Amino acid sequence: MASAAASKLRPLGDRVVIHPTPREEMTKSGIVLPDTAKEKPQEGTIVAAGPGRLDDDGDREPMDVKVGDKVLYAKYAGTEFKVDGEEFLIVSQKDILAVVEG
Repeated sequence: MASAAASKLRPLGDRVVIHPTPREEMTKSGIVLPDTAKEKPQEGTIVAAGPGRLDDDGDREPMDVKVGDKVLYAKYAGTEFKVDGEEFLIVSQKDILAVVEG
């Protein structure tokens, strides 16, 4: 999947790198969507995670998410970028809304 490109990334603090779930190319009724009409995905898989943020005392707070978790994140959260032609998103843990179970 995104392991080769993701291995080049090491997020800092409480940030994670997410590989967004591919956008829908077609509606359920069979209508093909142009790029401009596609909904921005809000779901993806964590491919790299930072060590956690430091609190005021200098202690590391543990992360609530880990590599491999499928997550939902805020609609306009993070920064999009490409590595080796693959799209990724880097977000702070606070912008992750939920972990998708199962």
